[in-house]
Parts: sequence; structure tokens; C-alpha cells
Amino acid sequence: MSDYFGKEVFKLGFGLMRLPKLESGKIDIPQVCTMVDKFIDAGGTYFDTAYVYDNGESEEAARKALVERYPRERYTLCTKLNAWLQCHDEASAKQQFYTSLERTGAGYFDYYLLHALQRNNYKKYDEYHIWDFVKEQKAKGLINYWGFSFHADPQLLDELLTDHPDVDFIQLQINYADWNNPGVASRECYEVARKHGVSITVMEPIKGGALANPDESVRKIFEAADPKASPASWAIRYVASMDGIITVLSGMSNIAQMDDNLSYMRDFRPLSEAEKKVIFDVQAELVKDNSIKCTGCHYCTEGCPMNIAIPDIFSVWNAEKRKASPDGGKQAYSAATRDKGRASDCIECGQCEGACPQHLEIISLLKDCRSME
Repeated sequence: MSDYFGKEVFKLGFGLMRLPKLESGKIDIPQVCTMVDKFIDAGGTYFDTAYVYDNGESEEAARKALVERYPRERYTLCTKLNAWLQCHDEASAKQQFYTSLERTGAGYFDYYLLHALQRNNYKKYDEYHIWDFVKEQKAKGLINYWGFSFHADPQLLDELLTDHPDVDFIQLQINYADWNNPGVASRECYEVARKHGVSITVMEPIKGGALANPDESVRKIFEAADPKASPASWAIRYVASMDGIITVLSGMSNIAQMDDNLSYMRDFRPLSEAEKKVIFDVQAELVKDNSIKCTGCHYCTEGCPMNIAIPDIFSVWNAEKRKASPDGGKQAYSAATRDKGRASDCIECGQCEGACPQHLEIISLLKDCRSME
């Protein structure tokens, strides 16, 4: 691998987007503390959160489980400013930075990102002067490295990196399932970033957990190659083996997931040529997959006027497609939509489709899901 910014960083990052929850819906701080301890003991340093994750609870969890328990030099912390969610003008967008400092108690951020740039929102960051604002915070010593996370086409990425050649790094969605997916364009976006010499942190290497629990046909391919290796290990090692990767973020939701990830990333070994062939075979098998490619990020639900449980509905639909239940998924659907909107409540406003990082045709997909009502 070539030399690049961040090459020395532990190749597994701890994503704080899908933290374990108590029955109350609150984050399970004691379990997160145990996960943080295991991660740091194994050599991990990179923690990733965002202003909008869990309505601020993720940043507060970072303070309680990490910042208040470890010396500042033992870890690096990344968070993000979102100019199109939970803000309404330039002042409220910029306030996110100061609120994040207060929530985390970190004193400064090692890494800082403009959050989830897409075709329909990236101009907000210009309109609110966020690019200059973040650079000002870096000049003050409140940010060490800055960049942006990205969910759009390679053409826009090329434009942004050309217009902003001083970004230190970017965050991209890369996984073997999306490598040649035109809706995500993992390969093309990765190639654009490397053309510009920009280092990358990776989000969604397991595609919201979907690649940790693949269909039986995919699982059989992996088991034939290495019966001891988990599906998640194939997905994370696939991305961590690439050139220019600072770290690969895994949104771990329990101690077992942390233990599994550390079992193969503590002493990381890049994929061999034979293992790359296994991934190629899996990619060919995935062409047959007709599941809804939702990662459960919940960006679509933020502004839904009908409070429709979109990711939960899609999860039930996918489970039903994998293995049909006697009632056609109705019981599971009822549980997923309890106290929330149903697929038939959709008024087709399109808010969800504009927010979806996967660029799913949500309105049409919800119509399909009405059969479970």
C-alpha cells in the first residue's frame, strides 16, 4: 500500500450510530463502556459520532463512556455538522459545532465532517458558509482534521474535491455489495478520492448490518472458503485491505459484535488473492438479491409528516422475502408500526427520498409493503 494520511491508524473504527439500547429506548451506557474498554485495549483509537445521531444521545454517550473515562491522548473523536437536519438557518447550523463540544466534553475534535452531502443538500453548506466556518475552527485549534461525508455521484464528488482541495479526508460508503451499485457508486467514488489523493474513512462496510447476516446462498460461499470466519469479517477486511483507507467504521450494537470484529482486526491481515476471489463470487451471487437495500440510517424518518416507520417496515419486508411466515408478515408488520405510521399512510411528499443516502424509491417500495397490512 502507498503512503497516505492516516495509514498508521488502527483499521477498525468504532461507529457510535447503532449503540445498544435499553428497553426504555435509551442508550445502554454500561454496555457501551465495556465495548469502549475492549476496543481501546485492542489498540483502537477512532470513535465516530454525529450531532444528529440519536438526537444527541450518541455524543453524550461518547462523553460518558469515553471522554470522562480515558485520557484525551488515548483516543481520537470525530463528529459531524448537518446543515439540512435539525437546523433552519446559518446560526442554528453553526451552533451544532458548539453543542457537540458541550455534549462530548472533548475540548476539541480530532476529525470533523460536513455531514452527508448529497445533490439535494450540498449547496446548504455554501449558503450557510460552513466550509469557511469549519476551517476557522481548525485555525483556532478546535479541529485537527476536517472533511465531509458523502452520499452522491462521483461527478459531484470530483467537483467538491476540485473546489475544496484543502480537505484533509472524506468519508465514503464502501462495501462489496455496493462496489458496482450505480445508486451508491462505491468504486467510482473511491477512485475519484484516490485521484485527488484524499484519504478515506469508510462508513457502512456491513451495509447497516445486512452483510453480517446475508442470505443462505452467500453464507455458504463464505463457509466453504473459511468456516470459522464470520460474514462481517469478510465485509470489513474487504474494505480495510484497500489503499488510502484511514479506518473502517463498524456501528457495533453489542459486546458480541465488538468481540467478533476485534478477533480479526486486532492483528489485521489484508485479503489474499484467493479471498478476493471469494468476494467476487459473492458479488456475483448478490446480483440475484431482490431485497430492499435499506441500511436503517433513519434519515428518511426525520421529517416524515406521517411518522412512518420506513426502515422497520422494510426490515419486515426483507425478512418475509427471505423466509415467508404463515401470516404473510402481518404480525411482524403490526409490531414494527405500533404507535407509528403505516405504509398506507404515505402522502407521497417525497421528503424521504430526498434524504435517503441509498437513493431508494421509497414511495414505490412502501406501496409494495402495504400487502403486509
